[in-house]
Amino acid sequence: MSKIKHIFHLISYLQYPAMLTGLFYTFIPYLDGANADLEHLNNALVFVGLGISLSTLQDTAKTQNKLFKLILENPKKGKTIIVLLSVITFLILVLGIFGIFFSGIHMLNELYFGLILLGVGLIGFLKSAIEVMENARI
Repeated sequence: MSKIKHIFHLISYLQYPAMLTGLFYTFIPYLDGANADLEHLNNALVFVGLGISLSTLQDTAKTQNKLFKLILENPKKGKTIIVLLSVITFLILVLGIFGIFFSGIHMLNELYFGLILLGVGLIGFLKSAIEVMENARI
């Protein structure tokens, strides 16, 4: 493995703090006893999207967990998961884009921006899932 590729694989471990930060933002309203705030939800979406994006820097030649490997080694299940991921990604992106253009409320625009970042992260995850599926069949 080249040195640059190894560096990117090491950078991919930043996905865990990003995901934990997103999880933290989802729990802030429960910890403070306050109502759910759109700003916290937006921050959660941004950090989860960032975490998913960072996870795509992992080595796709190695399957990360047994469940993912079990699903993607079976061509029928793999195609089903890829289609499902594609639909979810498309819907999240469409919701975010239409929301930004048609919502006049600033805080909702921030939330839709978070959805777009989550969708971009899911695009990278979809690409990685396709690569893992191709590597599993070889």
